[in-house]
Amino acid sequence: MAGMDQDDFDRQLTSLAGLGDPLRRTLYRYVAERGTPVSREDAAAAAGISRPLAAYHLDKLIDDGLLEARYQRRGGRRGPGAGRPAKHYVRAGHQIEVSLPARDYAVLAELLAGAVEADASGSAQAALNRAAGALGTELGAEAATHTAADDDPTQALAALRRALAGRGYEPDDDADGTIRLRNCPFDRIAAHHRDLVCGANQAMLQSLTDHVGGDPPVRAVLDPQPGRCCVVLTREGHAAHAS
Repeated sequence: MAGMDQDDFDRQLTSLAGLGDPLRRTLYRYVAERGTPVSREDAAAAAGISRPLAAYHLDKLIDDGLLEARYQRRGGRRGPGAGRPAKHYVRAGHQIEVSLPARDYAVLAELLAGAVEADASGSAQAALNRAAGALGTELGAEAATHTAADDDPTQALAALRRALAGRGYEPDDDADGTIRLRNCPFDRIAAHHRDLVCGANQAMLQSLTDHVGGDPPVRAVLDPQPGRCCVVLTREGHAAHAS
């Protein structure tokens, strides 16, 4: 297997096999979509099952490397009388990626990124940003077909969120209307080529938002936060702030 030995490959297959159970898939999706630590009680209620059954399957997902445990008191209570910290669950931070037959597109992406960065003239990066913008235009045109004819801003934002979710960004709304992206689809490459990848990502997302429409317009701005996409989407007149 390219990029991993047989033991790693077997472990990843075992992890994914755990999602073959429909109930575990439901619990995994619920935890992943929340983006914050989830209690056994909340997971059980979401899946419509008992707390002990939810705990059993959540712990199996930990064994499979798909979830991780966090211990915290409900409601953030502290001090005497706050009780023992309860077990909560979050999505595991490591990436699971299996290809049959073996493929390793990330190696080629690393080579291409390195070549672009080696171009001192900046023309290669400019070409990359133009290509990213063209992709954003294509995605935005597709998303815009689902908006209302009168450019209803609510419909436009809904179409934008669907487009982002479809590309793996996991959009999440702040109270001020800022759309934060809980996942970076290019994280493996961005880890070593941050400025290059974030610049192209911003160009793509700005073109996407430009073509979805809505009033006031949505702007793609850089606002790096640990564990999230470096770009956030904010309505004009609202400044993004760290959360």
